Amino acid sequence: MAGLLLLCAASGLLLVAVGAIPPPEDAARMARFVLHSCDWGALATLSAQEGLRGRPFANIFSLSDGPPGPRSGSGVPYLYLTDMEISVQDLEINSNASLTVSLAQTPYCRKHRYDPQNPLCAHIIFVGSIVKVNDSEAVLAKKALFSRHPEMETWPKDHNWFFAKFNITNIWVLDYFGGLKIVTPEEYYSVKP
Repeated sequence: MAGLLLLCAASGLLLVAVGAIPPPEDAARMARFVLHSCDWGALATLSAQEGLRGRPFANIFSLSDGPPGPRSGSGVPYLYLTDMEISVQDLEINSNASLTVSLAQTPYCRKHRYDPQNPLCAHIIFVGSIVKVNDSEAVLAKKALFSRHPEMETWPKDHNWFFAKFNITNIWVLDYFGGLKIVTPEEYYSVKP
């Protein structure tokens, strides 16, 4: 019960933080902010499935860049995956993917009555690849994911779950009118949360 209360309190801090978003001229900080504010994203792969081979295929995945709360995100999107999942089967053939996260999943856009497609309801598009993490990074990934998604700890062990990360190569930010902004991974990772 105490763990649940702590998780709720931490989530509450995150929701308070969502009220004060970075200014549109600070695209790298916005990208970090949106990723850290989100618990899931839409991952698009190139399908390896019969009848869909080579076509785009999007799927929802839980993710985390660190425990909830301000100044605790690494910027690295971690995922908990199994080879039994259809998109993971695609990634085994071609690890390239894109990941979209949006403030539409937070109270921010609802509070301001922004439609998810409105640029003021910021969303970030990451392009890169999915890679399994090594044993030392798995400790960080586990803490990041299980702090936000405690149910994951009870998922069936016979599914051979593993920790992975989205290795970011390109970043696009849409958080204001006038089109997408490009942020380099170097700019993105140099931002302090």
